[in-house]
Amino acid sequence: MRQLKCIQFMVMALGGLFLSDAYANSSKLYSLTDTEMSETTGQSLMSLTYISPKDALNVESQRTGITDPSNGGIGFYKLGLEGTLELNLNIKKLQLGCGGINGSASSTNTGCDIDIDYLSLSGLGNSATSNTDSASDRNARAGSSALLTNPFIQFAIKNPNSAATRQVVGLNLSAEKALGLITFGLENGPAKSGINSLSGYMQIATTTGIANVNGFGSSLVSGESAKGSLKQSNGYDPISGEVCCTLFGTGNIPFTTTAYDLNLRDRVSGSNVLKGDLVLEQQAITGKRITNAPLTATAKVRDISLTGTIDATARALGFINVPLTGKNVTGTIQNLMVDVAINEDLGYFHKASLNGTAASLSLQSQDIQWTNNVSVSQKGWWLEFSNPIDIGFIEPALNVDIPKATLNEAFRQVSNYLKSDEGRIFCGNNLASNCLFGGDIPVGTVNLINATRPQMGLTNLELATQKFTPNCYGTLKFC
Repeated sequence: MRQLKCIQFMVMALGGLFLSDAYANSSKLYSLTDTEMSETTGQSLMSLTYISPKDALNVESQRTGITDPSNGGIGFYKLGLEGTLELNLNIKKLQLGCGGINGSASSTNTGCDIDIDYLSLSGLGNSATSNTDSASDRNARAGSSALLTNPFIQFAIKNPNSAATRQVVGLNLSAEKALGLITFGLENGPAKSGINSLSGYMQIATTTGIANVNGFGSSLVSGESAKGSLKQSNGYDPISGEVCCTLFGTGNIPFTTTAYDLNLRDRVSGSNVLKGDLVLEQQAITGKRITNAPLTATAKVRDISLTGTIDATARALGFINVPLTGKNVTGTIQNLMVDVAINEDLGYFHKASLNGTAASLSLQSQDIQWTNNVSVSQKGWWLEFSNPIDIGFIEPALNVDIPKATLNEAFRQVSNYLKSDEGRIFCGNNLASNCLFGGDIPVGTVNLINATRPQMGLTNLELATQKFTPNCYGTLKFC
């Protein structure tokens, strides 16, 4: 500790020496007495701080419960630059931790902790409003620099109070604050490029989208192709219900469909392609040598109009079968939920904005929770982006079908409704005139909020907001 204090004193003294106009000029340096030194003010260019294993700010000690600085505890020394560092750089190939402590290449990874092609770091340029290949956008980006405020190197020292056993177990490069744009790959398109393998942590920001679900039957939208109608004969469950107050006051008569021919359309537009409003909540992507990001989302399908005809048999007096033929049905299906599983190769993520939250690049021989990081950095190289990445509006090109189990759940709810006091079909006392030959059957509103959900699987989508301007003047994609 005495050595560290001496180094800190020397750094402060040198800073004061260079910043004091009273005792230094461009050609000469002057020695200072203790009194003169005490009267000198200034700011050091470098600073050195220490967080002990017992310190409340030591989140690694909180994570592991090890606070003994001589027996397994980890202390953190931080050497910082008190200023702002401006950077604009392009790296054609960044590979870190290839082979080494985490092993060689395999069928599931490239053999590198971090493997990124065509990495660029710059200022934000016009990225907030425009990400085109135009000369103005290129000039704005290539002519800007990322601003790193108070960049630092942090050392993780195990057993810092024991001269015999202390060792460096980690190195972290970061900054107190960063403002800029970092991009990966050549362009945002149908082919992946950029991140081949990543050991680290990043977050995907909350976003929305549209999921298309196949309905049934003809469409009321001009030019839209018809789909097959929903038929009981295709293996779907029958619909049952009750007819009320018929045939000389004999009470409720049960019926069960023998066939139906139904349409499921969007209630507002009449389209037989149903629209689901998709929501992807903020979630983390993290792991060692990962190549893809498994994301989850949900989509709530907008209200569905249920129309069509049914044939049924009613059983009067317990033994008389009365046919109900070609009855029109109308109703609404609400809250059909779709589970969306997205498996996105990291090569489709192309940019991250550093809007005041710094990135961190670290190397450690054991898992470590660095003091300013969100994630636990795993053994080897680790890259963290704590500022959520916006992947933009999601709209898959393919439609998903409604599972048979979900539709059977809908028909079960329809049946329950048609047996209730509210939904029971009222025919008066004349079964033939009011039920056999006329009248619609309203099946009410069916709420599928707890029904079996359709599963939509999406793979390697081209992400809407991941377009970026090259960090080059002229026409090159990378320079």
